[in-house]
Amino acid sequence: MHSLMPLPAEMKTTDEEMVIDSDFHVGLSGYVEPRLERAVTRLSERLAQITGISMHRDQSAAKEDATLLIHVDEKVAEVQSSTEDESYILAINAKGSVLSSRTLYGALRGIETFVQLVRLSDYGFVVPAVRIKDRPRFPWRGLLIDVTRHWIPPAVIKRNLEAMASVKLNVLHWHLTDDQGFRIESYRYPKLHELGSDGLFYTQDDVREIVEFASDRGIRVLPEFDMPGHTSSWFVGYPDLASAPGPYLIERNWGGHEATMDPTKEETYEFISNFLSEMVTLFPDLYVHVGGDEVSGKQWQGNPAILKFMVSEGIKDTRHLQAYFNLRLHGILNKLGREMVGWDPILHADLPEKSIIQSVRGQQWLAKAAREGFQGIAGSEYYLDLLRPAEFHYRSDPYGAEAAELTTEQQALIVGGEASMWTEFATAENIDSRIWPRAVVVAERLWSSHDITDVEDMYRRLAEVSQRLEWTGVTHKSGPRKMLHRLTDYDSIEALSTLSEILQPAFDMRWKNHDYTSMTPLNRLVDATVPESETARRFSRMVEQFIADPSAMSLHDALVTQLRTWQRNHMKLERDIQQSSLLTEVGPLSEALSQVAGIGLQSLAALTAGRAIPRAERETQATLLKQATDSIAELVIPIVPDIHKLTKAVLAGS
Repeated sequence: MHSLMPLPAEMKTTDEEMVIDSDFHVGLSGYVEPRLERAVTRLSERLAQITGISMHRDQSAAKEDATLLIHVDEKVAEVQSSTEDESYILAINAKGSVLSSRTLYGALRGIETFVQLVRLSDYGFVVPAVRIKDRPRFPWRGLLIDVTRHWIPPAVIKRNLEAMASVKLNVLHWHLTDDQGFRIESYRYPKLHELGSDGLFYTQDDVREIVEFASDRGIRVLPEFDMPGHTSSWFVGYPDLASAPGPYLIERNWGGHEATMDPTKEETYEFISNFLSEMVTLFPDLYVHVGGDEVSGKQWQGNPAILKFMVSEGIKDTRHLQAYFNLRLHGILNKLGREMVGWDPILHADLPEKSIIQSVRGQQWLAKAAREGFQGIAGSEYYLDLLRPAEFHYRSDPYGAEAAELTTEQQALIVGGEASMWTEFATAENIDSRIWPRAVVVAERLWSSHDITDVEDMYRRLAEVSQRLEWTGVTHKSGPRKMLHRLTDYDSIEALSTLSEILQPAFDMRWKNHDYTSMTPLNRLVDATVPESETARRFSRMVEQFIADPSAMSLHDALVTQLRTWQRNHMKLERDIQQSSLLTEVGPLSEALSQVAGIGLQSLAALTAGRAIPRAERETQATLLKQATDSIAELVIPIVPDIHKLTKAVLAGS
């Protein structure tokens, strides 16, 4: 059974298999360019890594002898567009395989499918005989990475680009400026990065290298320079741009801030024009993201000169003043040969029609933009930093909610979507575990057919794809384990890992804790715990199956084994908790898990024996379960509802 993600548009299989051995080599035909040749080199390296077999790197071998022949019909423009043909056909039989596409981008996507098909059989590594005819549902399939709240080094960006390519995401939305940091070098205005970044920024050489790295993998890079709000870091070096007098400092706290550019001064637009003229030399993409969200307007309302300007220009409120700013900004970008992308607060009747709107406040705004004739990008349902389960994102479709009511012509204006990783509570150390593997389900939702909705099969495939993602370099599995090692003074992290793998972060509690700043270390158990517990999900499935059939003793035994492990784990972890100040806060959580597991064992025993649990004991259980639903150390125990189901099953049977 295959575990492809995203699922192809069309696929037919047979019982045959093609063996991958030391004779495997790739041949090229049609239009061959350096990016394709480099992709084949990477393919050979990855297959060698997967199989342990030395692979042929010579692409000049006779085409008829190639195990995998890649044929590309035509040349593509040097700069990747948002409407490239990414379709491909992959045909594999026992004797060999052919990957054909009209463009380089189809070949790149097909190569990723081929790699995902590789598996270990009883007689070595093979790929199944298939015929796949594939194409994306949406042309814009992105991942936003915020590098302002916490600095994300170039190497981390690169490894995430590698992972993006493996699941056919094709846009890196790079959020480069915000109140907490200005993360890109400017030769024209050096105080932007020198004073606005704490010394943590991408040099222009870094940017060129990352853009080229992305281009090699068929990924566009969309830079975001947030304005006119979220601009505190701009004003540290250039306070004259602001609507209120300085001095300004880099913001350390989260949320919206009042710092806003002055949209009434020509000097503002001259500065922006000069800055963007420099930036577009680094970013060849047609689009530039200008942010535009959370503009409070408070500084505008408190500035007499700005209020006078609004009266003289007939601008009735701050919303229309922002529209005026965006119109001027659009003109600057057009002169530079670029188009504007912005968050949905920029939506306004005066906005030029070629602008693209990205939803941030809900799908109703995506639908509103389409009804008004603007192209749109789904975003609000794919915020990975909110730590929702993969299932939530999988069930969220760009054509869902209010967008389902659009006409066919209006829906066609929705060009895709983006998963977003904001970094208020993520650093270079744990960002991979916040993005992956959940970004994969967004990739599938944007690539595959809308009627592919089997959640259980999605989770089955996601588990395997998640394992393989580490081969691309991301550390969503290995990274958390390293963080656990730091939390304890002992070599073994078995007990701590057992606790962590059954917990989930309580995201809302972090936002309610106003003590967090950009300087707060993210080094607690909550930071090392992944957003969605696969252990808890498996346990939940077993509970449901057992309640449906209490005679299934194999399920009973598996549940007992798991519950006993959790019940006894607190005793094993107590030494670590006593020795590590970073673990002191999770002591009550560990004890609560032990108690919850004990209630589960009592319920199973009662169900198996067909007896009732005494009323006083039931009341004690109910109290403990209610207490266990509360978050502790910003973590929750997701199996509490499942244990509650077991207790209810006992009552129903008594």
